[in-house]
Amino acid sequence: MHDAHSSPAAKPVALAVGQFSAAVIAEKLPASTAKVCAQLMIDVAGLCVAARNTDYVQACLASVLSDGPVTAIGHTRAMNAYDAALVNGTAAHGEDFDDTFEGGPVHAGAVIVPAVLAIAQQRGLDGNAVMKGVAAGVEIMCRMSLVTPQAMHKAGFHPTAVIGALAGAAAVGATIGLDGPRIARAMGIAGSLASGIIEYLADGSWTKRLHAGSAAQAGIRAALLAEAGFVGPPTVLEGTHGFYKAFGPSREPDFSHLLDGLGTRWVTDGVAFKPFACGTMTQPYVDCAIELAREGVRAEDIVSIVCNVGEGTVHRLWEPLALKQAPPNGYAGKFSTPYCIAVGFIDGDAGLGQFTNERTQDAAIRALAAKISFVIDPENPYPNEFTGHMRATLKDGRVIEKHRAHMRGGAHEPLSDEAILAKFRANARFGGWDAGRTNALETALAAIAAGGKVDFTKVEG
Repeated sequence: MHDAHSSPAAKPVALAVGQFSAAVIAEKLPASTAKVCAQLMIDVAGLCVAARNTDYVQACLASVLSDGPVTAIGHTRAMNAYDAALVNGTAAHGEDFDDTFEGGPVHAGAVIVPAVLAIAQQRGLDGNAVMKGVAAGVEIMCRMSLVTPQAMHKAGFHPTAVIGALAGAAAVGATIGLDGPRIARAMGIAGSLASGIIEYLADGSWTKRLHAGSAAQAGIRAALLAEAGFVGPPTVLEGTHGFYKAFGPSREPDFSHLLDGLGTRWVTDGVAFKPFACGTMTQPYVDCAIELAREGVRAEDIVSIVCNVGEGTVHRLWEPLALKQAPPNGYAGKFSTPYCIAVGFIDGDAGLGQFTNERTQDAAIRALAAKISFVIDPENPYPNEFTGHMRATLKDGRVIEKHRAHMRGGAHEPLSDEAILAKFRANARFGGWDAGRTNALETALAAIAAGGKVDFTKVEG
């Protein structure tokens, strides 16, 4: 275990992170890591298009006060980097269909990609700068999520939001070429910009959607302040009044998860791409439900479904149980395991169309969700792995168990390259784009990943 206070001369943790971020070279990334970074750009861009006409994205657009050179993906109006990062980050995270990370969980792509693309367009930087920033930021964000597992959620904070601000600062700092000490200062500044509470769980409010965009925006602000000489504390992570003391006070931080192998072992390679548009830990249960339905079991045959779950998931996805069995709107349904299981069983999917306000009111889905409950399994490996285990009792007396050892789309069962592209294209269609425009965006992103120009002119609007 790394003890950041082992000696008065110990290097600040953020300085080590900053030095790593500054030293990343896009052309020397491991092929597997570069591939994931390119796939994250594809995934995020498709989600931005999918959400472009939603009420929450339109509200973000209405809040924009700037003009500038930066693209809000799926929209005609260009704006400055701050506003574009907010709009794109909110759109990318808005349907909870974005990437995740087993062990966190955090949604790195929805923060880092919008922040890096925005500053690259603002500054006229090329794809190598983008790939450097994405690789540095995603790696840091995922590793930071492992330092105090479950403690941030326990304290009432959304890890994507609060970690994202600091990782976003590192990502933008790397993109614009800051050195290690300045990136450390940027992270120190971002510690005072980080925010994001999880009270949206009470009623399905929209604030979680905002968290990725606001973190991306904060990361840009912090990096540009540091570039201009503004000073933030490099002991932001381990300090007596630092980040982990503030946002994860119930656990002692273990910085070995952040520092060990940094630059030689890339946890980015294990980023998970979601097959379903709902909360991360619901995903393996949806697969269990779909498998159960494919065996010919009907909803009316089911007396009860009891799920074995990790204790750390209960307060977000299971309680209060009556509310989770009857979510008030589509967004609340994404964070209700009973609803996700029920709609997955009945529809055979849990995509964007399964989380409309109208679908959550369906009588058959609600009747099945009312039969679904949970027990805490003390052996459940959450948060290190996301598993699913359900036991369905039928009217004829049979008991059928379904188990998923891993989340489909994660490190143990990754989606194929073809599946990730198919998801991107389906999301673009959902957002109203034709094949020509979708192909143009795919081409533009491939050019960026190859080190070329950041150019979205053919797909604006």
